[in-house]
Amino acid sequence: MSYSIQLYTVRKALEEDLAGTIRRLADIGFTMVEPYRFVAKAAELKQALAANNLTAPSGHAPLLSDDQDAIFAAAQDLGIGTVIDPHVPIERWNTIEDIKETARQLNEAARKGAGYGVRVGYHNHWWEVESVIDDKTALEHLADHLDPDVILELDTYWAAVGGQDPAQLLARLGDRVKFIHIKDGPLTPDPSAQLAVGDGKMAIQDVLAAATSLEAGVVELDDFQGDMFQAVQDSYNYLSAGKVSA
Repeated sequence: MSYSIQLYTVRKALEEDLAGTIRRLADIGFTMVEPYRFVAKAAELKQALAANNLTAPSGHAPLLSDDQDAIFAAAQDLGIGTVIDPHVPIERWNTIEDIKETARQLNEAARKGAGYGVRVGYHNHWWEVESVIDDKTALEHLADHLDPDVILELDTYWAAVGGQDPAQLLARLGDRVKFIHIKDGPLTPDPSAQLAVGDGKMAIQDVLAAATSLEAGVVELDDFQGDMFQAVQDSYNYLSAGKVSA
């Protein structure tokens, strides 16, 4: 499996020294990154990625609230092939009507993105799987109403926090899932409790074995009570040491 890293993980370092932070990630061994809110810093980010032979196959941006043309143009310039909306509020996942409306908006964004050669996706938190309607998670209902070319990035940790078995959910979603977020911790909603991959309660091997149609696995820590770069290094070492298989 190919591994990327969500740059939100090192957001504090990025704000202080973007070029140096990208270089540190490359030195750890990453060859791919997943930028977030990348429009304003696209030029600087493009230069740093090129200098370190890194690519950005996916990126996060608020497609359903911000200027889509600006997002897709920046993605095109950065070589980001898939733009993923990372957040639709919790209150919009309790009825089929609201879910259908979110799907409609994502489908519409995907049609615009196609004009830039950019695909669209959606990334979950815990509430999209915690909400169950007619014996099916809200995230699966979303998938039912998305156009075939709109993909999912399953955050496997938040899926577990939401009460689902991530491996089983991956199996049910099938090849709709093209990226996953790989993270670890005590399986609570508190981001600051997250740990390096391999140090928490996630069944990482089961998750990766179930992810059969991935283009990349994306390491992410939303927060960490310690040296973030050490946690990133430990996560990379764990995943690249052959302790997990996919």
